[in-house]
Amino acid sequence: MAAIPHNHTMFSRLFGSKKKEKIEVAYNGQPLVNDFSFLGADMHSHFLPGIDDGAQTMEDSIALISQMKQLGYKRIVTTPHIKVDNYPNTPNIILSQLAEVKAALAERGIDMPIHAAAEYYIDDYFLQLLDTEPLLTVWKNEVLVEISFMFEPIQLGEIIFRLTSRGYQPIMAHPERYMYYHQDLDKYEELKNRGCYLQMNINSLMGYYGKPVKQVAEKLFSMGMYDYVGTDMHNLKHTEVVQNIQRNEDLMAMLQSKPLRNPLIQF
Repeated sequence: MAAIPHNHTMFSRLFGSKKKEKIEVAYNGQPLVNDFSFLGADMHSHFLPGIDDGAQTMEDSIALISQMKQLGYKRIVTTPHIKVDNYPNTPNIILSQLAEVKAALAERGIDMPIHAAAEYYIDDYFLQLLDTEPLLTVWKNEVLVEISFMFEPIQLGEIIFRLTSRGYQPIMAHPERYMYYHQDLDKYEELKNRGCYLQMNINSLMGYYGKPVKQVAEKLFSMGMYDYVGTDMHNLKHTEVVQNIQRNEDLMAMLQSKPLRNPLIQF
């Protein structure tokens, strides 16, 4: 993190030496809980079998969803990738797989409401979709999007404008993982000012993606920059990381210290 310039306004706000205070109650005055029931819904996961890099079989899907129930989640919005070069999914493919998962859950007597949207990769193909068909939404008009881990799309501002002008509310997935933003932390404020909600990957808090990502995630969360928290769960290895977060009293308290939109998601 030493390469981050010190002249950015957000740098001083995010990486100051302010001493952490122990969190005793949730942001709304409610008692802290030791599971993820306070979130209600998870809105970023990869549970539909065989259509992206998440669950590969129906048994994978059932195992992951069962784990989510044990963690305390009440509802799931699963979000398979739509990325033309790797995962050229369509609404028909996604909704067909969702129906099969729902049937499998019912057969096994597992009560977990599940809805499907998508994690759209922003590229030229995404712009074609935006111009030609309705997008799958997480909730109401909210669309989960991601960008390259290597570089920011040149026309990102224009793309966000096109999304919002068509009535969609973009949710930027895991912005703490875009390490090119670590060099210019005002970029996070720019995303918010352009109309994006920000969604943190919960595993970022455990250093799953590396120390710089963990540090930025913690600081952005402490500043109330995130609107959503998602598991981005793909496999049982991810489940173990979330379980470790659940065992960490300080992290669980931190997660309950800010208002999030997750509990608003109903279906």
